[in-house]
Amino acid sequence: MSSAAAMTRHAATPSLALRLAPALALLALAPGLSGCATMGLAGMSASAAGRAEAGANEPTPIPLFVASTRREGKGAQSETPDSQARFFFSIVSVPPGHKPGAIELPSFGSPKPKSHFVVTEHAPVEAESFSSQLATHVSGRVGSSRDVLVFVHGFNTSLDEARLRLAQVVKDGGFGGVPILFTWPSRDSLLAYGSARENATISRDALGKLLRDASQTPGVGRIHVLAHSMGAWLAMESLRETAIGGQRLLDGKLGNVMLAAPDIDLSVFRQQMARIGAGATVAVFSSTGDRALSLSSTLAGDRPRLGAIDPTKATDRAELERLGVKIYDLSAISDGLINHGAYASAPQVVRQIGAQLARPRADDSQVTSVIDAGIDRTPARPDGRLIERAPLDAPR
Repeated sequence: MSSAAAMTRHAATPSLALRLAPALALLALAPGLSGCATMGLAGMSASAAGRAEAGANEPTPIPLFVASTRREGKGAQSETPDSQARFFFSIVSVPPGHKPGAIELPSFGSPKPKSHFVVTEHAPVEAESFSSQLATHVSGRVGSSRDVLVFVHGFNTSLDEARLRLAQVVKDGGFGGVPILFTWPSRDSLLAYGSARENATISRDALGKLLRDASQTPGVGRIHVLAHSMGAWLAMESLRETAIGGQRLLDGKLGNVMLAAPDIDLSVFRQQMARIGAGATVAVFSSTGDRALSLSSTLAGDRPRLGAIDPTKATDRAELERLGVKIYDLSAISDGLINHGAYASAPQVVRQIGAQLARPRADDSQVTSVIDAGIDRTPARPDGRLIERAPLDAPR
C-alpha cells in the first residue's frame, strides 16, 4: 500500500490508506506535473548538470530513469499492466528551500520550480537502448556513484507521486548513483486491493528483467532496491524468480534490499528469503503502529505482515535473527494518522537509507539485525556477529 496522504501549502506526502477509508480521506496530490522534452537524453543530462552548478538558490535537478508497465490511455484497458516495461528518462526539479522528508507542492495552481517539485523534462527511451543509456550515465563514475537504485512503489500510487517520491529520497538521502523508478498500475479503491495484487503479479517478470539488465550493464556497480508496501512483495517476488532462473543475488551485483512497511505475509517472506539465499543484505523498516498494514492483515484473514513485526518481542526477534534481516523499528516515529510512510517523510530515516546505500560491502557482512530506533548496541551474538541497533535519532 502507498503512504498516508497529507498536504499543506508547502508540503505533501503521497499515501495509501486514507483513500481506502473515506472517513480518513484528505486532499489528493496535484495532477499534471509531467512535461515533454524535445532534446535528446545527452542534452537533457547536460542541461541538468548545468542547472546543478547554478548555486544553492536554484532548483536541484534529479535525473532518473522510469520503467513502466502502465498502459497509456484511460479506462479498464489502462488498469491492466503490460507484460513488458516501457522506458523513459525524466528530470525532477527540487526547490532550493526544500525541507527533508517533504514533497513541496502548491495548494492550487501550477507548481513553480523555485517553490515546488516539478517534472521539468520527460522523454521516451527505446527498450533496446536502455542498457546503453544506463551505461552512458555511469561511464566515468567511481565508487558508489556507479550504483543503481531501483524504487518500487506500493498500492494506490500514481506515476507522478512515485516519481516525485524517488526524487525526494535521492535528494534527502544524498544518493549519488543512478535512480530508476519501476512503476506499475495500482488503483485507489479498497475493493481494488485484490486487483492491484494481480497487477503486481503480472509485473514481476518486467521488474525481474529490469534488474537483470541493469546488473549486466557495463560499468554498473551494485543494484540496490528500495520498495514500499505492496511494492516490497513485488520486489521480493522478482528477486525470488531471478534466483530460480539461475541469477541468485544478480550474479553478485545485488546490493541493499530495503523494504519499507512491506505488505508481505511473514510466511511468504520466509520462503522468499530461502530462495534468494544467504548473502542477501535485506533491511526492513517496520512499525507496530502502521494502520495500513493492520488493514491489510485484516483483509488477508488476520495474517501478520512483515512491516508490522515487533522486534522487541522475543519470538519476532528470534525470527529476524534466524533470517539475518536487519530491522529498523520506526514505531516511535509519527507519520500522521496512518503511519505508513515514515521511511521517506522522517528526515532521520531517509538519511539512514542514504547511509545504508553508501555502506561498503565489508560493513554489510558485520551486521545481522537492527532492532530499534535507539543508538546503543546489544552484546555480540553467540557466534560472535554483532547485533546493531538502528542509528536513528527518533524520539522515544
